[in-house]
Amino acid sequence: MFWKRKSKVAEPERSCFVIPEGRRVYAIGDIHGRDDLFAELIEQIRADNASRTPRPVTIILLGDLVDRGPQSAEVVERAIGLRNEFPDTRLLIGNHEECFLAALTGDVRRLRYFMRIGGEATVRSYWNDEANLAEASFEEVAKRLPALVPAAHVEFLGNGEDVIEIGDYAFVHAGVRPGVPLNKQGLSDLRWIRDDFLEDDRDHGAMIVHGHTICENVDEWPNRIGIDTGAYKSGKLTAIGLEGTARWYLATGA
Repeated sequence: MFWKRKSKVAEPERSCFVIPEGRRVYAIGDIHGRDDLFAELIEQIRADNASRTPRPVTIILLGDLVDRGPQSAEVVERAIGLRNEFPDTRLLIGNHEECFLAALTGDVRRLRYFMRIGGEATVRSYWNDEANLAEASFEEVAKRLPALVPAAHVEFLGNGEDVIEIGDYAFVHAGVRPGVPLNKQGLSDLRWIRDDFLEDDRDHGAMIVHGHTICENVDEWPNRIGIDTGAYKSGKLTAIGLEGTARWYLATGA
């Protein structure tokens, strides 16, 4: 099965979750190398933002820009350039960024793991020589890949954040460890957690907006909102829009 979890019927919107007055936030789910969908969704965000009262805008990328889809290098380049239009564009480090950066250290073991979880598509997007890559050993890839990834890409991914708090919302890649304050969360949970977070209905101190776990549609619960709709395979890349107490969604293919 492609979908890892079934979507639950959305709970009614709760007005107690608020973005500070005068701000507008768009958060984008896991892109996974689909630059075509990324470009399409940015166009939707641009049009949606223009249709509303002018406000300072924050764009949050929830992580997993790379792997699986064919255009990881292009996605990272577009994400970097997005700051020219939306200066307050922020990136959360996903588990796939974590593994990509580890693979760039030249460690063959880390490269093997990275390629096993979808990183081969990322390597190919930077390599630009299919025949050469097909013949290369893991040792050769580990040695050459760091020189093929632009320093600006490494810096952008490496400077990503792990938690972004805005008003009554907290944005993370994977989730949080229930019962642990946001300022004490471990990196492994923020980037990798799944069932312990997804199956817990406690108040986490904020509405958690996350990606990492694929659902067919937005997965909206009283304590969390999942917006990873499996873009790399489904063709559906999703964003949440937030302003004041309002909450809305944009998606490719919708």
